[in-house]
Amino acid sequence: MKRVTPDALQRLLVRSTNWIGDAVMTTPALAAIRETFPRAEITLLANPLVAQLFSHHPSVDRVITFDRGGKHRGIGGRLRLAAELRAERFELAILLPNSFDSALIPFLAGIPKRWGKASDGRSLLLTERYQQPAGTAPQHETDYYLELLQHFGISGSVTEPLLTTTAEEDLAARELLAHHSISSQDLVLGINAGASYGSAKRWYPERFAEAAGRLANQWNARIVLFGGPGERDIVDKIEDDLHGECLNLAGKTSVRQLMALIKRSDFFITNDSGPMHIAAAFGVPLLAIFGPTDHTGTAPCSKHAIILRKECDCAPCKLRVCPTDHACMTAVTADDVVAAATELYRKITTRGNHRT
Repeated sequence: MKRVTPDALQRLLVRSTNWIGDAVMTTPALAAIRETFPRAEITLLANPLVAQLFSHHPSVDRVITFDRGGKHRGIGGRLRLAAELRAERFELAILLPNSFDSALIPFLAGIPKRWGKASDGRSLLLTERYQQPAGTAPQHETDYYLELLQHFGISGSVTEPLLTTTAEEDLAARELLAHHSISSQDLVLGINAGASYGSAKRWYPERFAEAAGRLANQWNARIVLFGGPGERDIVDKIEDDLHGECLNLAGKTSVRQLMALIKRSDFFITNDSGPMHIAAAFGVPLLAIFGPTDHTGTAPCSKHAIILRKECDCAPCKLRVCPTDHACMTAVTADDVVAAATELYRKITTRGNHRT
């Protein structure tokens, strides 16, 4: 393969993954691209939610929003996006997703070099291809993205996910909490009961409430509930079970606000989800409850994280909705969560400050 001379490349496009959790796991790969092409302007093409995630990130110079539900919807929208990218005169496109669509747009835009995995029938749209060796052992997604780039001669020194917020965003998060009588000295217990992928990944609201209430009493902590707009019913149920002794922010934050508020948290209890990966990237101690998903590929990348899961014959099934009795989740009790969280918190506090 003819390599690109790093110093000669000026305009580089990276197509981001579409889910927030996956996008967080690509941040070491983005750092590797930055290290390999230090003089290039790196532009990220991302959907509206992921675009917010990277609006202030050291590995990205610009973000172009790909609005699949708006102006880039359908065939006409894709052609419009391709025309927008063509005007940018990118020299290289690196495709992190494996979908056909993610390769079609750079092809239509006439970007001369297009690198990505040979998958989904898109090989002819790529100028250089990565073919994952047959029989490759299961690996974490963070490692996969780094392996993909190494095939193209791209490597870096960063191995763990990294996110950033601005000082203004951190101040706004503190002010929001202060408005609800949560001071900077209060210990904040963040609870994320949602999971956008599907209901099979969600532990039960009443159990979240029981575990959160017990831990808040034990730690003298303030509870903050997180969730997306489509998860308000779940989070409202937790608020009711806690008799209002919490701050319910479900559906009330942007991605950037969510990041700053999770960063402020002192402990986080969550399903396998995008917010889980955000917490891990900020070094927030967390307990993640796994059921139908494969923890070997999507576990939080953090030395301050613990996974709680129960062995089940049908797990990991990776289904969005459980077709049977949801045994992988019903087996996890509030007692299990309280015990595991207590042990992790004890280990962290005996070592000193967890933020590194």
